[in-house]
Parts: sequence; structure tokens; C-alpha cells
Amino acid sequence: MAIDFKSFLECAPHVIAIGKPILLRGRHGVGKSEIVYQIAEKLELPVVERRASQMTEGDLLGMPSPELIEVNGEQASVFRPFAWFIQACTEPVVLFLDEVDRATQEVRQGIFELTDSRKLAGWVLHPDTVVVAAVNGGEHGEQYQVNEMDPAELDRYTVFDVEPSVEDWLDWAKDNTDGMVWDFVNQNRNHLEHKEDYEPNKVYPSRRSWKRLNDCLVSASLLEESSPMLFNLATAFVGFEAAVSFNDFVKNYERNVTIEDVLDKGNIDATTEFDLNDHCALVEKMDAADVFNTELSSERIQNLANYAVTLPSEAFMKLWTIVGKGDVLENTTALHSTTTDSGIKVSSYIVEILTGKTDK
Repeated sequence: MAIDFKSFLECAPHVIAIGKPILLRGRHGVGKSEIVYQIAEKLELPVVERRASQMTEGDLLGMPSPELIEVNGEQASVFRPFAWFIQACTEPVVLFLDEVDRATQEVRQGIFELTDSRKLAGWVLHPDTVVVAAVNGGEHGEQYQVNEMDPAELDRYTVFDVEPSVEDWLDWAKDNTDGMVWDFVNQNRNHLEHKEDYEPNKVYPSRRSWKRLNDCLVSASLLEESSPMLFNLATAFVGFEAAVSFNDFVKNYERNVTIEDVLDKGNIDATTEFDLNDHCALVEKMDAADVFNTELSSERIQNLANYAVTLPSEAFMKLWTIVGKGDVLENTTALHSTTTDSGIKVSSYIVEILTGKTDK
């Protein structure tokens, strides 16, 4: 069963604590490499990354040393590993072995010993070195040109099949992408990535390709308005269908209801035509902007209350949860006790949602 990145990050420290290797299996472009670097950052360790698909047996074993040693009176040669492996053996690192299921059989046999015994060719990994591998195999393996991993090979790892949620990406992207790209994905989640079978030679969106498109458009200052160049670049990065929707979104972006429209201007009428998804998208935008991590002014609380009581129950509970998880408790208590301009008490609206009865 696949898990999202939030669940994986909760499990991983317990595996690392006992010194066992981790295998991440998942589709391309979902962020497997990114999550490895996040783990390394939390552990305050450097990452030593090797693409197993590009390695030969010699890359693992190293080269014969020109210096001989004596064994039972006879001279013998020894292998001298390359710098990356010496680093992993002499200091704590996160040793990241990517694309293991695309490697040759000889390389995988070497990695087999490394993951089983934490040693190779007489060299032993540092006791605090963390081993993480990543592959595209598993549930989606048939869609990739990869080799199967047999039971004995898998048994050397702690295997996590990862299927990150849209929320995983949105949480990461709020600090790593432009707000317009974030808004588009938040409101058009089906365009974040392709999850069905792939047609040959067709470009599809992925979490990785959205980040790359974002970086290109930001660098070229092309997010101000839709244009043929923006459309052509989007098509090249995320495919035709996603590019059409994104270009149209950029063209109409100024018409979108913003956080400021609701909280600062009190323009609740702008959301009159919203459906549930539109309301949820706006609430999630407030969360991504960390609106509730600072104390709101009385005017903002009043405007938020006026908006809150217009929400469908699901969107309201999402808003209430987000306000509650913020860093400022005063926002929750102030919102709860506010009476809207239309005379509805937020506290009464909560009771009505939870019980179906009006609190009078």
C-alpha cells in the first residue's frame, strides 16, 4: 500500500535509528530525490548521491592500489575505493543510490552487500551513514524500462511505496514556486501529474516538470500575462492539455478573488458564484500564505466571519481547522465570538453545521 510523504517522514526516522537502508518506490517526478534531501537536511548530513544506472562494477569496487600489503609473507594488492565511498565510510552522510533498478546486475550485486552488511571490498560504512535508494519499480514498474528486484534483494531494504498527495506538493511549493503557479495547481489538481497509462512519446505533467516550468517562467518574467511564448514553454514542460488550462488561467488571473479581496476589502459578493472547490481553494490559499500565523485585526476578523458563514459545511470546517492550527489562538477565539454583519453568530453557525440545529 502506498503512503504519502507526510506518513513516510513520520516512519523514516525510526528506520534510520536502527541503521537499516530505505528503498523508495514511486513514479517519476513525484519528489523522491527531494524528500531524501529533506531527510538529510533534518539530520544535518551531506548527501552523497550516485546514479546506479550509470555505474559499473569498478565504480563500486574502486581501483587496485599501487601500494601492496603483506599477507602471510606474500605481497598482495588491495582495492582503493573512489572518493564518494571513502567519504561514506569515514564520515556520516546520507548515501543516496538512485535508479537502482536500472543498474547492471553486477552493480546491483555490490549494492546487495552494501545494504545487507554495510560493507564492500573490505571497507565498512560509517556507523552513522544513512543508506537510501530510489526506484521507479513496484506498482508502476510495468510502465518503465526497469529490472525487477527479487525477494532477497528487497528483503535487504525497508521498502516504502510512495504516492504523495496533492497537499504534499502544495505544502512544499508554497515556498518554492510563484503564487500564480501554486494557485493554478491548487485549483486544477488534475493537471499536477498524470496517473493513468502513458501514451508513447507524449509529454505529460509531473510535479518535477511544474517546478521546472515555474523556474523558467519566473526567470523570463513571463508570468505577468498569457502569451504565445508562455503557452509554448508550458506545452514543452507539462504537455498540451495542461498548457491550455494554464495559459487560460494566467489570462484571467486578475479576475481571481484574492485573500485581500475577502479579508481586507470585505468583498464577500465576489465569491457568490463559487462552488465548493472554489471555496476550498481560497481557504487553502489562506493557509499557504500563513494568514493565521499572525494576529488578525478586528476588521479582518469581521470580514473573515462574514465570509465564513457563507461557506458550505465542508469548506467551513476546513477553514475552522486551518484557523485553529495557526500559531495565534486569539484568531480562533475572536472568530468564534464574532457576530456577522448579517446578524449570524459564528458560534451558532458551528453548532448548526455540527448538529443541524440552530443555536438560539
